[in-house]
Amino acid sequence: MRCCPTSTLHLLRCLRLRSCTRRGKSRLPLWIRELWAYMSLLVQSLYFNSLTDSDVVFDSVFEPVFWTVDYVTRWFGTVFVCLVVILVSSIVGIAYMVLLPLILNTYSPVWIAWHVCYGHWNIVMIAFHYYKATKTSPGYPPTEKNDSPFVAVCKKCIMPKPARTHHCGICNRCILKMDHHCPWLNNCVGHFNHRYFFCFCLFMTLGCVYCSISGRNLFLDAYKALERFKHLDTEKPGVPVTGMGLLIGLLPPVTCLSLCTSAPPYTFKDKMIHKSIIYMWVLTSTAGVALGALTLWHAVLISRGETSIERHINSKETKRMANRGKVYRNPYNYGSLNNWKVFFGVEKRSHWLTRVLLPSGHTPLCDGLKWDVFPVKKDLIPV
Repeated sequence: MRCCPTSTLHLLRCLRLRSCTRRGKSRLPLWIRELWAYMSLLVQSLYFNSLTDSDVVFDSVFEPVFWTVDYVTRWFGTVFVCLVVILVSSIVGIAYMVLLPLILNTYSPVWIAWHVCYGHWNIVMIAFHYYKATKTSPGYPPTEKNDSPFVAVCKKCIMPKPARTHHCGICNRCILKMDHHCPWLNNCVGHFNHRYFFCFCLFMTLGCVYCSISGRNLFLDAYKALERFKHLDTEKPGVPVTGMGLLIGLLPPVTCLSLCTSAPPYTFKDKMIHKSIIYMWVLTSTAGVALGALTLWHAVLISRGETSIERHINSKETKRMANRGKVYRNPYNYGSLNNWKVFFGVEKRSHWLTRVLLPSGHTPLCDGLKWDVFPVKKDLIPV
């Protein structure tokens, strides 16, 4: 005769409770002892799970922290996007109100044409790629059954994952060829908007470098002018100001005339112009350095045919294979030039102009569900 497992467990529990009561080891109510036994069972279940390791325990303990960070990042995404728009708009406004008049008044026609053409091209490329990066979906695996190959099952979505697909805790879904979640875009960087993100970083870096170099002398003159104004206002009132340099061309005639008289030349408008120039140069210089490093890092990853997440995975695989005496090769590395062609969607030579140097909304060459593996680096797209 076979015994029911549930009845056996219940009988053992009753016998154990009776023995403990008889021996006087526990005088607690039955419901408290049952609750304690249940909690003990939950704790002990971690030790009897063959899949439990340090990573599982770490994720379990810090799950509330991860949830809080994901929630805050999701909420602050809109704030970061507004901040980017405000900062970029302020720099563009200063460029039109301060730099452009200086260029038109002091530079030769050739340099005027260069600054006007390059500046407006750079602004268009920044605005276009930022808008596309924020509004374009990064790409999601299909939720319905299809014939697309998959390499794993997501532990959180409980859905098949194609190659190069990873789960985003902030978006709470899987992303095709996920690179990272960018709070400055309030969006994930994935298969369909990775190019927009990189181009935005690239052209924003070029714009910051352009403003920093073009406004360097203007910044030095503005800084010296502020220091001279403070000196005259506090210690030597009425002393004429000289050596203003490039700022003389920006100030109105009345202000320029006042620089050669004993009247106090320090006005609110002059103060705002000087501080705006300093603000523009400091912001573009610091942002240029930070964005330049980020852009360079992503350029290296693109040349290797990997994303930020795959960089860590490939590093672990390289070490693991090295311990076995083998060499790990990234299956999605088609060679530096081919990697750039695939990333930008370049299929012929003219695309380097129409799809890279000009705004283009073309889609990637593949759908992000199937990836070709080329162990031999050959020219995929001859151009």
